[in-house]
Amino acid sequence: MTAVGTAAIAGVGTGPGRRRLRVPFLLGIVGTAYLCVFFVIPLVSGLIVSLMSGNPDDGYTFTWNVGIYSSLFVDPQVPYLTFLLRSLWYGVAATIATILVGYPVAYFIAFRVSPRWKNPLLMLVFISFLVSFVIRTDMWAFVLASQGPVVTTLQAIGLAGKDFHILGTSGAVIFGNAYNDLAFMVLPIYAALERIDPRLGEAANDLYAGKFRAFWHTTLTLSRSGIFAGVLLVFIDCVGDPVNSALLGGTNTYTIGQAIQDAYSGNQQYNVAAALSTVLMVVLGIILFIYARVSGTDDLEDLV
Repeated sequence: MTAVGTAAIAGVGTGPGRRRLRVPFLLGIVGTAYLCVFFVIPLVSGLIVSLMSGNPDDGYTFTWNVGIYSSLFVDPQVPYLTFLLRSLWYGVAATIATILVGYPVAYFIAFRVSPRWKNPLLMLVFISFLVSFVIRTDMWAFVLASQGPVVTTLQAIGLAGKDFHILGTSGAVIFGNAYNDLAFMVLPIYAALERIDPRLGEAANDLYAGKFRAFWHTTLTLSRSGIFAGVLLVFIDCVGDPVNSALLGGTNTYTIGQAIQDAYSGNQQYNVAAALSTVLMVVLGIILFIYARVSGTDDLEDLV
């Protein structure tokens, strides 16, 4: 066999074969460059800034100030650890709420409506994104206020006392997070459910499995990748979000996202803001790594 024939069989010969290999290679270079510019460089820059010392008046210089990380969590005047744990709790609670609400919605759209109604219903799920995130949250601040329609209605029918309030509580912040990120849970779960053959449930019923057992071992198991993707989108966004806690919360709902925002734009403590951001990313990375190991991600690429 000639060298040209061998190269053609291997797919690396001259002509069309080599051009076919060149296209994914070039696309890979573009993707790698994008990640370096918009992901790696900002992360490294944030780490470098966190190791600087100085103040807004005299400027900041790189001094390998590693001690800033330990000092963040021993300062009694600014309890950053409390803010971090509170943010993690809000993220977990909002993520669970979006799963409890989003999974039935996605299941209904995937299996209980005709194909012509699926796209309109999905559009209704995402219709809130036509309005700015901040404006949506600010409108809920009006709705949940003490003189708003929710509280006054509950008081009118006797389900709430005179001093009852929702705005400024942890419940309001969790609700705001869940409301704003609900669509991020519905879409990946729906995408996973759409790939499930409905006949699998019928086969499970034929094998004398009840409806709940058939759902648990077929539908829920096969849609695990969608739940995992939804958890990634919702949990990460809720933990670092400063908007809902600022507009819907109060002094007792201060989060790590607000602390980072105030340190950067309010106090101009750029090294503190960068250190808090780095700590937050590391903590989220560890939590999500453990979650991925426990839940498994073998079929996560099916959603891509």
